Amino acid sequence: MPKRNATAAIIGAGDFIGSEIAKKFAAEGFTVFAGRRNGDKLAPLVKDVEAAGGEIHARSLDARKEEEIISFLNDADKHAPLEVCIFNVGANVNFPILDTTERVFRKVWEMACYSGFLAGREAARLMLPRGSGNIFFTGATASLRGGSGFAAFASAKFGLRAVAQAMARELGPKNIHVAHLIIDSGVDTEWVRQRRLEALGPNALDNPDLLMPPSAVADAYWQLYQQPKSAWTFEMEIRPFGEKW
Repeated sequence: MPKRNATAAIIGAGDFIGSEIAKKFAAEGFTVFAGRRNGDKLAPLVKDVEAAGGEIHARSLDARKEEEIISFLNDADKHAPLEVCIFNVGANVNFPILDTTERVFRKVWEMACYSGFLAGREAARLMLPRGSGNIFFTGATASLRGGSGFAAFASAKFGLRAVAQAMARELGPKNIHVAHLIIDSGVDTEWVRQRRLEALGPNALDNPDLLMPPSAVADAYWQLYQQPKSAWTFEMEIRPFGEKW
């Protein structure tokens, strides 16, 4: 594996999408810094990356806390120049509007929007002096549509998209690629499978191609990273062939 003198920071390195992103960039030679709320849950990811010959530094990270984001990204940059920062924190909840408490609304916004702002700002602070870098944000169907029961989640995801747009317009001319990836699909996890069975009945999983493998999301981020600056994408939407939209 060719080693790069560069780091990729994954904020929100969960068991599925985040872990696959980490594995992909580690396999391409990046030193990966992976953070999630409970760092102990990163042990399987660390084992997989190291078994494949990659290098990974994993830790607990509360992305809502400014000082933790600053420390996490600064440590990554000190190890080797921070070339890629991917914000992948999820906060998908579904409540009828009358059951959406102010605490739920505020916490979802903190997780899905405010923490993305912190991550993007601090990554930009490190990348701007070098005049290069990549800052990518994970979006969802709710980034574009406020569905029934998703007032909290959609408002936060709309906000994250706006942060990403503003950053892209400001930082693109300074050679920093900012992109927003909309995942318009259920991702193939056990939780999603159970939800589909409950909602659609026993035949809901008959066609495996209607759920998106987490590795496909990682591949999409790698495609964004590889784009030449003469043809950068700000927003990419990905969905299975059979998804209604």
